[in-house]
Amino acid sequence: MRIDKFLWCVRFYKTRSIAADEIKKNRVSLAGQTVKSSREIKEGDLIKIRKNQIDYQIKIVQIPKSRVGPKLVPLHIQDRTEKEQYEILKLRNLNQEHYRNKGEGRPTKKDRRDIDGFVEGDTNSDMANSDWDLFFSDVDDSKID
Repeated sequence: MRIDKFLWCVRFYKTRSIAADEIKKNRVSLAGQTVKSSREIKEGDLIKIRKNQIDYQIKIVQIPKSRVGPKLVPLHIQDRTEKEQYEILKLRNLNQEHYRNKGEGRPTKKDRRDIDGFVEGDTNSDMANSDWDLFFSDVDDSKID
């Protein structure tokens, strides 16, 4: 199986084209050497991937026939990434929270949904609809045609 297809099948990248682009940018290596997207892989190979500013290392246990579900990924790869790399990622995520506290700046998608739910659930909305009905009740239907 091609390496770009494999990385897509084990859900390391969302699309196969993204996997191919990352390989072209030399962010994926096999046995210490950069590879092309067409490189064939086999069981037992060790792949190093640079993603989210950390270095992942995965060992191929089994090659899937097609894209697998998230729960089945551990059957096909073995994660050999060093624990320090995950610590770096965790620290980076904590630092990002420092820049924007909850409730500051532009609302997130979740915040927007909460705001919309609050506005739609407002008890005064029925009164607002009746106001609109009164506003348009003055219009004579014969003049519109």
